Amino acid sequence: MIGSSHRLSAYDRALYRSVAELSTPVLDEPLRRVSDFANFSKPWFLVAGALALFGGPQGRRAAVAGLGAIGAASLLVNQPLKKMVGERHRPDRVGLGVPVQRWVRMPSSGSFPSGHSASAAAFAVAVGEVVPTLRPALRGAAAVVAFSRVYTGVHYPSDVLVGATVGALFGRLAGRLALRGGPPKPAEDKEHTS
Repeated sequence: MIGSSHRLSAYDRALYRSVAELSTPVLDEPLRRVSDFANFSKPWFLVAGALALFGGPQGRRAAVAGLGAIGAASLLVNQPLKKMVGERHRPDRVGLGVPVQRWVRMPSSGSFPSGHSASAAAFAVAVGEVVPTLRPALRGAAAVVAFSRVYTGVHYPSDVLVGATVGALFGRLAGRLALRGGPPKPAEDKEHTS
């Protein structure tokens, strides 16, 4: 068990270092901005607001499902999961070679799992369940947020993978619960009752 844990940790660090060694300076500024903008789930709250305002009953249902999924995933990831794992230390950006121009502020919380990735996946999956036409765009945006956390050096790949998996599970649950209410029903025409 300990041997496999060390092996997984070595793979995680190797993948982290591979991302750090990518020669993609054109991505540095955009991914740094994405990572910062995703703090406190800002992009998802904005999308939820737009859905609630302009998406009709289906959009409002999707917004509630998405925000509910974020709340549940964030609560689990940022409280019991981080504490159960024992506050995994954040990556050593200097020692593992992440270029300084990519850096964002290093969070003070434990590294495992990634709360940004959990929230992104939770929202994307929940809303995608309710409004399938938004699924590709939202999942793409969630993937960019998740990758940005490794690219900027604040998370190991496994942090992001586990966070996104937890978020996706809550997203699927919230989306299914939202759909269980059925499609929005038009008001019944009372003149046709006998």
